[in-house]
Amino acid sequence: MLHLNLNVRPKTAKRLKRVLEYSRNEEAFAQNVIAYQVAELKRAILNLRVELKTFEEKYRLTSADFYKKFGAGKLDDREDYLTWAGLWEMLTKNEKELRGLEG
Repeated sequence: MLHLNLNVRPKTAKRLKRVLEYSRNEEAFAQNVIAYQVAELKRAILNLRVELKTFEEKYRLTSADFYKKFGAGKLDDREDYLTWAGLWEMLTKNEKELRGLEG
């Protein structure tokens, strides 16, 4: 059995307690919360990949190769590159979180 201690505002805690009271199957509730987070991460990953593809096509370079060069200081700090690097970092973070939730 898992006991969670969440640091949330009193109003949020009260609402969450109501949700849990209405849920007859706590396991199903927990699985639904996890499934929702997985779905949101997958949606975010898809959107990030679409945005990254724009940069890859524009500069004819994969995001992974770009990020290695950018991180090594072989590219300048133009706005496109900073945005591209940020998108790549978000993608890798989201993919790591997704692996953790699916594993």
